[in-house]
Amino acid sequence: MDDHIRFDHQTLELHLLDQRFLPEQESDFVCRTAQDVISALQTMVVRGAPAIGVTAAWGCVLALKEAQGPDWAARLELGMERIAAARPTAVNLRWGVDRMRNKWRSFGGAKIDQPALLTAFIHEAQSMQNEDVAICKALGRHGATCINDGDCVLTHCNAGALATAGYGTALGVIRAAAESGKKISVIADETRPFLQGARLTAWELARDGIPVTVACDNACALLMSKGLVQRVVVGADRIAANGDTANKIGTFGVALLARHFHIPFYVAAPLSTIDAATPDGSGIPIEQRPDREVTHVGETRLCPKDVPVFNYAFDVTPAEYLSGIITEKGVLLPPYGLSIWAALNDLSTGRSAGIAGAEPENGGSDAAPGRS
Repeated sequence: MDDHIRFDHQTLELHLLDQRFLPEQESDFVCRTAQDVISALQTMVVRGAPAIGVTAAWGCVLALKEAQGPDWAARLELGMERIAAARPTAVNLRWGVDRMRNKWRSFGGAKIDQPALLTAFIHEAQSMQNEDVAICKALGRHGATCINDGDCVLTHCNAGALATAGYGTALGVIRAAAESGKKISVIADETRPFLQGARLTAWELARDGIPVTVACDNACALLMSKGLVQRVVVGADRIAANGDTANKIGTFGVALLARHFHIPFYVAAPLSTIDAATPDGSGIPIEQRPDREVTHVGETRLCPKDVPVFNYAFDVTPAEYLSGIITEKGVLLPPYGLSIWAALNDLSTGRSAGIAGAEPENGGSDAAPGRS
């Protein structure tokens, strides 16, 4: 599925499949302005780090369309910065805006006329969207080597086609394993409070005919203790330079349980999700979302009035709990500071840097979490 982010070149409108209403309703949220894109990002019409980055790029196209008058360049810069600040945790958001900004600068900034820049922006945003699908498929091929025939894979949140431009990261690994002929099944954590696992991951996998069962988040320990989980694969919203990984709230708890039960725990993410400027997880900002996501389901109140809630959207899993980071360049292995540096600097052939192009060096996919 790769039509959930669609730009209409005739009307210059961005059509986003509104993920708030899945699985019951498939309808588009139409963005005509940069503010529409910001609203879509903030209200979870679109979510998932790679999808956020691609959407941000198209938002820059709309910001350029709106920028009028002799000070259009200043207006464009303001609009792009507002898009980049829409949400704090997913590094792909600013990455997408910065890539568009760099394209603008390569044409001489304000010296280029707007129609020419609009053409260049549309081409760049479309390229980013196409590249993301290709990256996810490459990532999936590498990650499929970490899955054994007969495995049941547990995943948390939604890191599928809906969270990317298409195919997915964690679900890309699962899809690639299934496409290679491996008989696998999936447990999708429901992922409170927004239920991305129950609503989105289960919807995607059921459409693909991959066996999936939804479980309450707090059933994870029981399922692992019963031997019902052989692998964990999750996505990421930001990975620090040392491998510490921010992902949907609850991921750290899953990693702790995986370590206890000696279950391999993998993170699947494109290199664009790595924030080399952030040394470790302590520097990753954690978004807090509206109380209502916790206190209500639809119009039904679940909590007493005036009782405060915590609604942190993400947590950070320390690198030591990761069996590997699955990227389009291969599976990155400990020490992550070195293997991440090598991947970002295109040293993909250097096994001494801990990059495995086919399978992890640490004894294959049966390696215990966090061990080299």
